[in-house]
Amino acid sequence: MLRTGIYYSTFSETFEKCFIKDDRYKLLLSGIGVTVKVALLAAVMGLIIGFIIALFNLSKSKPLNIIGKIYTDVIRGTPSVTQLMIIYFVVFATVNWAKWIIAAIAFSINSGAYVSEIIRAGILSIDKGQTEAGRSLGLSKSQTMMSIIVPQAVKNIFPAMCNEFITLIKETAIVGYVGLVDIQKAGDFIKSATYEAFMPLIATAIIYFVIIKALTLVLGRVEKRLRKSDQR
Repeated sequence: MLRTGIYYSTFSETFEKCFIKDDRYKLLLSGIGVTVKVALLAAVMGLIIGFIIALFNLSKSKPLNIIGKIYTDVIRGTPSVTQLMIIYFVVFATVNWAKWIIAAIAFSINSGAYVSEIIRAGILSIDKGQTEAGRSLGLSKSQTMMSIIVPQAVKNIFPAMCNEFITLIKETAIVGYVGLVDIQKAGDFIKSATYEAFMPLIATAIIYFVIIKALTLVLGRVEKRLRKSDQR
């Protein structure tokens, strides 16, 4: 009983020092906001970039095809942390934008390369007869793509896109390199201020897990609804 009481006392003291004292828990709350903002903006822009690059890679135009392949090869072949630092310290070095926006741009460029391959694979998975049917109805190539091919491809690639978004959230943990205080950086600050490593690191891990688990459940339900609509 005495030993249990000592452990409880030590735990509560450490918890108070890490999260209650000086309102350090607010660092984590603020970090959650930064992580969510960066990930959401990067996901939206990455989807747009990915769709454009996918069309480039599927294009019969050699210049567009070359641009698409170079983009995907370079981005997929270099570390995301290196890309983030190049975008922040070189490309946008003289631009007076909010740090989180620049970070989101960097992640969107990175994500766009992976999204483009997902979209390209999804479009190629649609039977060519669908394209021929659209053209026989008098639709142009772009109309056939947007009205017939893309809606079907979206259902095929939805699970892979969900995985990419989840990966993107975890990858944002490196934004501390450009001075942003996200979840991971907030945990690092608490660790440095308190000289306690266990609780801050476990707290950041739990927060990431909860966010990703909640997102997985929500996206899972959306995917089930998409499947049900196919069965009708």
